[in-house]
Amino acid sequence: MIFVMFYSFSMKAYKRIVIKIGTNVLAGDRGELDEARIGHLVNEVATLMQQGTEVILITSGAVAAGRSQLKPDVKLDTVSARQLWSAIGQVKLMNTYTEQFKKHGIICAQVLTTKENFSDRRHYLNMKNCITTMLENKVLPIVNENDTISVSELMFTDNDELSGLISSMMACQALFILTNVDGIYNGMPGDAHASVIREITAGDNSHEDYISAQKSGFGRGGMHTKYSVARKIALEGTDVIIANGKREGILTGLLRGEDLPSTRFIPNGKKLKGQKKWLAHSESFAKGIVVVNHGAQKALFDINANSLLLIGVVEIQGFFKKGDIIRIQDEQGKQLGLGKSQYDSDEAQKLIGKKAEKPLIYYDYMYLNEASPNPSREGDVM
Repeated sequence: MIFVMFYSFSMKAYKRIVIKIGTNVLAGDRGELDEARIGHLVNEVATLMQQGTEVILITSGAVAAGRSQLKPDVKLDTVSARQLWSAIGQVKLMNTYTEQFKKHGIICAQVLTTKENFSDRRHYLNMKNCITTMLENKVLPIVNENDTISVSELMFTDNDELSGLISSMMACQALFILTNVDGIYNGMPGDAHASVIREITAGDNSHEDYISAQKSGFGRGGMHTKYSVARKIALEGTDVIIANGKREGILTGLLRGEDLPSTRFIPNGKKLKGQKKWLAHSESFAKGIVVVNHGAQKALFDINANSLLLIGVVEIQGFFKKGDIIRIQDEQGKQLGLGKSQYDSDEAQKLIGKKAEKPLIYYDYMYLNEASPNPSREGDVM
């Protein structure tokens, strides 16, 4: 059995984890694929799997791999260039992983997805079933965004966002985000006076001032995205660790309890279940807004579970169909949560402020966010 320790804090062994490897870990100085680095990381992942840990690997690097393979003969726009390089690079990236894991007797499988795949509950469950089947058959799922068909408005912020979605969907005990720095600093990395923040409590947002929104290197995201994803996943009850993927033995070292520089987000929420887990990550798919009065807001966050009744609704914004996800806001415009509507917008508009046969949103199909008056309430942590 593996005993996992972070400094003075000990945890039980992880049964299932997600490891996200960023482009800046996999890319060399000129942006080419660093096959030696991939080999080192593969060795670590193989060790964890051989010790009984289920691993889901989220990998970037396809565009970087493709860019090093081909220089287009004609000038391409940003989207076309990304599609071309990712199509070429995805083959190179997967072949590299396949050959490296083959040395350890591990079969890996490719899972390409888009953000739109998470907007539909049926597609969401199909993907979950696919990855579950792989894990049950000791196959390593290697997940990446399908950049060949994604366009700007439908793309993930980066694979950090994807790793959070997969961690939540697959009920993982931990998410490791590997980047090219040691974690989150209390200043700019490289500053002599800056040091790595070793632990952050998920509900504590006081560290945001330290986070740079700047993107670096060859990746699409930055530390601000990593911080946001890490907090959200930790608030759902999952451990999140941001560490330097270029450090030798970083994964196995952390899991052995070695005092390696990294930032760990300490979870302080309860695990979400079923529809609520899906809804927690569905804000970008919301079709409309329902504005509620103070009485309805108070009822939603009462210690007893309450559905959202139309009698407490003061305004309907946007167009949505029955079954669509909608945002719940107070009269000051503050977002309270998300829910699956039981009416279309036209019907809901006619019933504003009235008693109706069924709620606008049933409690079991509602997710209330961390800004709630009582965020510790079961099932409603963000």
